[in-house]
Amino acid sequence: MTVKTSKQTDHGFDGISDKFAKNIYGTTKGQLRHALLCHHLTSLGFVDKAPMQVLDSGCGLGHMAEFFAHAGHDVHGIDISSESITYARQAAVNQHLNIDYTIGSLQSVTRQYDLIINHAVLEWLHEPYEAINLLLKQVNTGGHLSLSFFNKEALTFGNLVYGNFDYVKSGLKVKKKVRLNPQQPLSVKAVITYLNNLSHIEVVHQAGIRCIHDYMRDLEHQTIHYEALLDAEIKYSTQSPYMWLGKYFHIVLRKI
Repeated sequence: MTVKTSKQTDHGFDGISDKFAKNIYGTTKGQLRHALLCHHLTSLGFVDKAPMQVLDSGCGLGHMAEFFAHAGHDVHGIDISSESITYARQAAVNQHLNIDYTIGSLQSVTRQYDLIINHAVLEWLHEPYEAINLLLKQVNTGGHLSLSFFNKEALTFGNLVYGNFDYVKSGLKVKKKVRLNPQQPLSVKAVITYLNNLSHIEVVHQAGIRCIHDYMRDLEHQTIHYEALLDAEIKYSTQSPYMWLGKYFHIVLRKI
């Protein structure tokens, strides 16, 4: 689900794909994140467009690639994890979908695309801004880049609410890292500032992802009130101040 840089190797998920499927997409947090991203991309008109060339970079288990393939787009998924690609290929076969999956890094992408998706990847990279630049080079003029990343401010706020004051004081650093926990959350403000300084792009969409779910006191409500929760997440995801509390943040860029 990551790319490699020349200096360090970024995080991958070989050996834990089944655990990833169960602990992320088998829970309301993963299901809700996917549903919200699909909602926003649909609302922006991407899904119902004439067939596009779509790249899901860091495709993981293939959920977003499948979403666009079902809509009739020409989809390519790439991931550094061979285990994740094997999982995604089998899922595509099971659903009779024609998705071109490749094991590889971001640097190996040479084609141009109308839409590039990069969701829940940047927070695993040592050089996330370099990755953004590389992705933009592969977007056709007039095309779009959809970014979603783990929100450092939301992570800080959530831990303050949970009473994890020492963890916050340490700068959100732990001695023992858990492989499913993002290694490098990004500041939304810093990312937006960086993007605004780039030439030939415009930000066409911003939204918080899971602005409510992760702060609910009664965790049972995440399941028993899921539909009402989804409606509320959609409503408040683009409204200040709620959008800034999203555990993930979603930005769509258009290449001019």
